[in-house]
Amino acid sequence: MACFVVPAAEAVVTTVVTKIVKEKEKAEEANKDNLDISGKEETIPFSEKLKWLNIMLWGGSFLLLFEHLWHGEVVPFFPFFTAAEDPGTMLREMATNGVLMALLVTAVWAVMVAVTYSVEKRSIKDAAKAQ
Repeated sequence: MACFVVPAAEAVVTTVVTKIVKEKEKAEEANKDNLDISGKEETIPFSEKLKWLNIMLWGGSFLLLFEHLWHGEVVPFFPFFTAAEDPGTMLREMATNGVLMALLVTAVWAVMVAVTYSVEKRSIKDAAKAQ
């Protein structure tokens, strides 16, 4: 029905946030270059990690849209959702299934970021020991 709309809306928000964070990181990097700070740590920028979330959300939303198109639940004419005949049912599905899917994708991404942080921390520690 319309459950894919919630992850797609989150994807729109995270796409905008990613662009803002990337610009901020570029400004900070330019500032570091001006100060000639050496000894850069090899870590993945947070904007790149947010990009992972965007890919997961957009990809999942697109696949769900395709699945709903395949089953005739999304149509190319107004109101676009066959479930719109009963708005209460559509909104309930968005509030339950859509929110649950968006939270699950975000939780998986958070675990990915935590694991990446752990690996980066260990790598920096090992590099410091080697010197």
